[in-house]
This record gives sequence, C-alpha cells and structure tokens, in this order.
Amino acid sequence: METVGLGFCCEDLLVGRQFKTIGRTITEADITNFVNCTGMVEVLFTNLEFLAHESDIKRRLAPAALVYAFAEGLLVQSTMQHTGLAFLHMELNVENPVFAGDTVHAECEIIEARRSTSRPDRGLVRTRVRVVKQDGTTALTYTPLRMVKCRNPASFSRPSIFESGSCLRSSISRPMTDSTARSSDWA
Repeated sequence: METVGLGFCCEDLLVGRQFKTIGRTITEADITNFVNCTGMVEVLFTNLEFLAHESDIKRRLAPAALVYAFAEGLLVQSTMQHTGLAFLHMELNVENPVFAGDTVHAECEIIEARRSTSRPDRGLVRTRVRVVKQDGTTALTYTPLRMVKCRNPASFSRPSIFESGSCLRSSISRPMTDSTARSSDWA
C-alpha cells in the first residue's frame, strides 16, 4: 500500500523547480504563544499601548522568527516528511512586516543540488524561499541548505545534477562546498 504525504527525495529536486505551499493566517494567539514560548517579550510584541502611542508600527506585529518558523512548518509538512535529514545553513532577509491577520505562504525554488561526496545516499539541496503575504508582498527571503535522502542512490545517474564535487550555478553569494555542508560529518 502506498504511503501518501512523504517528502521529496533528492531526485525530485531539480535545479529550477518551483513550488508553493498552502497559506497560513497568523493570529493574535499565534503571536502571544510564540512570544511567551520563546521569551521574546519585547514591547513591540506585547504592549498595544506602546504600539498605539510610541511606535511607528501601529498594528499587532508578528516576530520575523515566527514568520520564518511558520514558513518552515508549511514546507516540512508538504515536502520533507521522511526525506529531510538535516538543516545545514541559511541566510535570511526580513523585507516587510507581518501583522496579526496576515496570511502567508512559502514560494520555493531549487537553486543548487548535488549528491553528497561522502554519502551517496544523500543529496545536498539549496533553495530560495520567499515568504509571501496575501497581498503579494514579500515578508522574508531565505536560502536554506538541506540534506535530503536519495530514493535509490545505487541507480541514481544524473551526473549533471548530483555529480560528486560539482555544484550547479547559483545566484547566491556562497556556493555549496563540502565544508559548507559539513556539520561535523554530515556530508
């Protein structure tokens, strides 16, 4: 019997592939729970009087860390179940605020992919993720490097994508190398 809901294997993640997740509305309760759970009890997130009278921001602001966490949650549940092995590196930019009541989704593009040089049953994949609000505004962009399972490493033969030691072109400043991907001996 087929199991549904499993994530993408490295063979599925070809450079240039794009996809987006479903949306998720960020609520007042989400902000309150996240702020209390993480200890981010800054007045920007906890004091509506401060927002109303002292801040340039007048609406209930969601921490960027919460927005990032929700984007990762949307991606994990739809693309990484049983196949995501490690989160190795990331660069993140906050571009616009997200407020209570905003709905966000993640748009993902594969920008680098290759087979691990030391573990042929694993691939290293870097994506560019845009977290987009309901009005089309980009809230965050980030470029995670992940280790993912290969479906069948013994028969996998796409040297242009997962050839040992070769990285594909990327529009980010830091190309994927064994030392980038290696946390202890991940790669």
